[in-house]
Amino acid sequence: MMKSLTIDAAKCTGCLQCELACSFEHEGVFNPAKSRVKVFVLHDTGRYIPYTCTQCSDAWCASVCPVEAIESDRETGVKRVIDSRCVGCKVCTIACPFGTINYNAASGKVVKCDLCGGEPACADACPTGAITFVDAEWTGYGRMKAWAGRTDTAAQAQG
Repeated sequence: MMKSLTIDAAKCTGCLQCELACSFEHEGVFNPAKSRVKVFVLHDTGRYIPYTCTQCSDAWCASVCPVEAIESDRETGVKRVIDSRCVGCKVCTIACPFGTINYNAASGKVVKCDLCGGEPACADACPTGAITFVDAEWTGYGRMKAWAGRTDTAAQAQG
């Protein structure tokens, strides 16, 4: 079954546990700058928004790679960077419309979310449930259920 990360920014408190867990999982250090998930801070509203690779089905990063260093796993849908092929040209970083693939100067390669092999550290570390790992077919279920609750005409008629 394909699964994907679901992000509910309204639940994010800005604790950065997701960034710390990701950097430790992939780099062996607690360093948010080395994380593949980022928490954007909207200073004017005091909100926090976690963000990472959406694992696009038609991934632009993979389609522009001149050495085919980004492969798609057919079972999981994960777009994974093959380090031994990556030449660090950064074309994929330019092609990604979301800015979620980044150049790692220390390795000379690009890095992106790979869903931690099916057990995302960011989702496991999130104390509020702002980041969850769910069946990819049901990623919109929560929003659909909330909308259905707001548009329940029977409840409105009684009220």
